[in-house]
Amino acid sequence: MLIAGPTASGKSAAALALAEALNGIVINADSMQVYREVRILSARPSQADEKRAPHLLYGHAGAAERYSVGRYQIEAAAALAEARAQQRLPIFTGGTGLYFAALTEGLADIPAIPADLRAKARERLHALGVSGLHAELAARDPQTASQLRPSDPQRVLRAWEVLEATGRPLSDWQSRAGTPVLEGLKLACFVLDVPRYELRVRIAERFRQMMAAGARAEAARLADLDPTLPAGKILGLRELLALEAGTMSEADAVTAAVTATRQFAKRQVTWFRHRMADWHWVEVDDIGNFVSLVRQVHS
Repeated sequence: MLIAGPTASGKSAAALALAEALNGIVINADSMQVYREVRILSARPSQADEKRAPHLLYGHAGAAERYSVGRYQIEAAAALAEARAQQRLPIFTGGTGLYFAALTEGLADIPAIPADLRAKARERLHALGVSGLHAELAARDPQTASQLRPSDPQRVLRAWEVLEATGRPLSDWQSRAGTPVLEGLKLACFVLDVPRYELRVRIAERFRQMMAAGARAEAARLADLDPTLPAGKILGLRELLALEAGTMSEADAVTAAVTATRQFAKRQVTWFRHRMADWHWVEVDDIGNFVSLVRQVHS
């Protein structure tokens, strides 16, 4: 079973309710919830929630690691095997589109990038800036560059590395999908569809709760994190580090973080509508109603 949805849509609560009702095991499909240092900022399930039902692939990687969708694909296959061994229903939930693509469509088998080339790429990024590196990529690989935001250092860096290492555009590699993790299985696939205004309210309220729970201190512990690492994209991290450094007031940091999160949620929904149009799109007013709906579809 797969449950996708934008940030703050209630995926974790829905997955937990299903796991309790259907003897399930919750398996993470969110790229930020893999990091152990950011339970609050990534909205990872609480320790109390983890005691109510088994959870896999949450908080098992360090923020300083260059965690990849390729690694996720391998670990998701192992998590699926563990769920089967326990005779539990695997419930994959999260908001990372590429993780769901790995599960249902498969990913290209891109060769590992040599360490010296990774170092060269980071030096190039520091020398040119992300927009400059994007411009350089666009001159050599216009198709891939057109799919990337010039302000996204992680993805621009990745595309530049792949081109340098393999001589082939990242978009070319991505067009050659491998075997999906869930190939051959009967799947029940859901997207939680929250009205835009309600989602905006939820995002703002959740970030205020994060601040009350200690998000600022959590962010401060990552002050030395390399911003080009995948964990550097954790929502709210940049704004709270600016608050900690004294270059932004708390009110401005919260406003900026909420705005960035809302923009991210909008991009998630766009991706889901494009790639998951044939999934069950459901508005969840009540978790109990959702469980009943899933029981009908699952049966």
